[in-house]
Amino acid sequence: MESKELKSIDLGFSEEQDSWLLTNRFFPSKIGGKAAWLELENIPDAKDLSCDYCNEPCTFLCQIYAAGTGKISHAFHRTIFVFICRNGKCCNINQSGNVKVLRSQLPLINKFYPDTPADESVEIEGIEPFCKVCNVCGCKGPMVCGKCKSVNYCGQHHQKIDWKSHKRSCGQESISKTNQIESCHFPEYEIVIEGEDNDTDTKAKRESDKESETRRFREYEDMIKEGKIVHNGDISEADMKDMDDTKEDKAFGKFKKAIESNPTQVIRYSRHGQPLWISSTGTLNKSNVPKCSNCNGKRSFEFQIMPQMLNDLKNYDLDWGIIAIYTCENDCNTNGKYIQEFCYKQDVTKADSDAFDVDIKKKLQISEDNCQINSKDEVRSPTTIEGTSKKAKTSKNNKDIASKVNSKKAFKECDNWE
Repeated sequence: MESKELKSIDLGFSEEQDSWLLTNRFFPSKIGGKAAWLELENIPDAKDLSCDYCNEPCTFLCQIYAAGTGKISHAFHRTIFVFICRNGKCCNINQSGNVKVLRSQLPLINKFYPDTPADESVEIEGIEPFCKVCNVCGCKGPMVCGKCKSVNYCGQHHQKIDWKSHKRSCGQESISKTNQIESCHFPEYEIVIEGEDNDTDTKAKRESDKESETRRFREYEDMIKEGKIVHNGDISEADMKDMDDTKEDKAFGKFKKAIESNPTQVIRYSRHGQPLWISSTGTLNKSNVPKCSNCNGKRSFEFQIMPQMLNDLKNYDLDWGIIAIYTCENDCNTNGKYIQEFCYKQDVTKADSDAFDVDIKKKLQISEDNCQINSKDEVRSPTTIEGTSKKAKTSKNNKDIASKVNSKKAFKECDNWE
């Protein structure tokens, strides 16, 4: 029987960080760049990470280091990796074939890392994989440059991409390998974490903002009653009533309320908890989550990628509402392999967009184009809440939810280095 105990929620935020601190020695949680592999012998190959729709290799999106509790020895170190196809045409509504998720685990005592944390005050390089990897994406690289025999690739697609830069050094005694190929990677950020609603200053500021908005809203209503503001076009009382009576999408209302104190979260982590759906349409029933591909046990929700992350990627072809990640609830033994896990991508549809617009109108987010000032008095309209027009693309609905912030705590579920 499922426990009704309230699950704790942690929020991840993107923050700029020195690249050397995002290498595998430090067990990072991060966005973009190359994956900082955990297990270094059985690196995934291109087939493991190919898009279901175009068959091209997916690009590393993010990884979350969520260490075990210490009760399971083979999962002391534990990282979830997420990859996504960069082709916007593969972003099909409420379908996840363009997203790949992998789980990797290691015991405390292993052949790759020492059993004590690395010194973060000393700049050191990451530990190289124990196999040949692609010079472009960092996945397993079984192919090699036919001329110099010194640079490896996961396939012809990435070899062609790299040739423009590699040809300048190909065949020379000293081969300069490309660490980062801008066109093939997303910008790199660290993911740091805070507990949800644990900042009293943030709560106070939110309450102050609400009071300020309410005050301005009342001033605005008074100006309308006094005839100082006249709307372009007739809005009858019946129209206003219809607007008020319009049923808001319940899931979106819950989503807004949940993120209003921390609107810039890129990760929402709640192991064995529940996803925060962005819409009532296109949700996933837990009974439809497939069993673990490794042990055939149940999978449970672990975390979701929020639409705010889209702002960090600088890729306007991609789109999602949320991406919910489900993993083996038993943390089954991977035996050194990277195990495919399950994800579900929920999108904001045109119908959802129209419903969201109604919500915005109900809050009287009226643009200056729709009103006139009838006196010399100036009036400030209520604080603008970001929204979209009915003609807006789905991606704008998702991307405009929030903007970047900084936070300070490292994302680690367990800091137990015994």
